[in-house]
Amino acid sequence: MEAQAGGTELTDAELNRLIEELCESKAEELRLLGYDEVRGEDVWACVSEGYRKSGMPPLYRVVNDILSLKPSRFMNYITLSMYRGEGL
Repeated sequence: MEAQAGGTELTDAELNRLIEELCESKAEELRLLGYDEVRGEDVWACVSEGYRKSGMPPLYRVVNDILSLKPSRFMNYITLSMYRGEGL
């Protein structure tokens, strides 16, 4: 995935760091709402589940998907993962 920020291309390492920071920010938000055990990795697993079939979307969509993740969608993902035996 290539992305540009202010006219400069981001490296894969920079993109990964950006995504990690966004996921950790969303996890912190969810923790403030009472979901104490949420980690950034859990947020990414939930968001990226939708990319399995279609592949990695453009950066703007990834950012939107992370920042707009609702607690109800996250809890549905966790519940289904537990039923499938994919414990987080």
